[in-house]
Amino acid sequence: MLLGAVDIGSNAVRLFFANVFDQDGEVVAEKASLVRIPLRLGEEVFKKGKISKEKMEQLVKTMKAFKLLIEVVEPVAFRACATAAMREAENSAGLLKRIKKEAGIDIEIIDGLEEARIVSTVSHLNFDGSYQKVMYIDVGGGSTEISILESQRIVASNSFKIGTVRLLNGMVKASEWDKMKAWLTQFKGKNEQLLLVGSGGNINKITKLYGDIAHKTLSFSALEQALGHLGSYSVQDRVELMGMRPDRADVIIPAGQIFHFIMDYLKVGLVFVPKIGLSDGIVSILFSEQSKKMAARR
Repeated sequence: MLLGAVDIGSNAVRLFFANVFDQDGEVVAEKASLVRIPLRLGEEVFKKGKISKEKMEQLVKTMKAFKLLIEVVEPVAFRACATAAMREAENSAGLLKRIKKEAGIDIEIIDGLEEARIVSTVSHLNFDGSYQKVMYIDVGGGSTEISILESQRIVASNSFKIGTVRLLNGMVKASEWDKMKAWLTQFKGKNEQLLLVGSGGNINKITKLYGDIAHKTLSFSALEQALGHLGSYSVQDRVELMGMRPDRADVIIPAGQIFHFIMDYLKVGLVFVPKIGLSDGIVSILFSEQSKKMAARR
């Protein structure tokens, strides 16, 4: 079943198409195509509390282009979600109405807990080992969402205003780190039975460069090596010598620092990085919804 997702994040806006199917009782989403536009809405919102006219024009044009692609590709269904930047922008309501009118796309602003729930619905991860708990960590431009699953059920989740764009601009309060640490305390100990699952483009890139690609894992020591090595390059050198996109080159270290903080505090030596994100969760939920509709019509 071909399905689509629009993810309006604080760093980038994405249009994701995937072929989604049931494999032995698990929902599997295989990427058909992905369009990524680095609008970085959060940079303005986190500083000024609103989206500028220029950025609004860019987002409207992007949504118009996305709608044309959706009409050409013809997915069975699609869903559009916006996260931290749109949640916090004081002028987001008017912008959403304009996008609905001009591009014909209904955008749903989801809170941090819903964002965490959506990401954690991705079930086809293919990791080895038996774990009592799985901790999903999704690091975005504006926030970090963490969910705890036991037997595929969410038993706890939280959202923190700690994101790569915020960190880059010095806009994360010390109290927010304390809030995250206090919440994580309940999961300290017996961590041989806790699996960390990381999502987000930056941790994917770090794992590709420094991790165990075959097993889709990144060790704590490899993460420390990555932060040291990446930090020895300027942002410009990361672009010119390492081939990174400009909008990845500057936020990759803040993303690594967030994962380092969590892994160090929990004393967990490994994170599983299966290249999942909000878009994967959206299409997984759409598949379940569409499957129920098809079953009801039979």
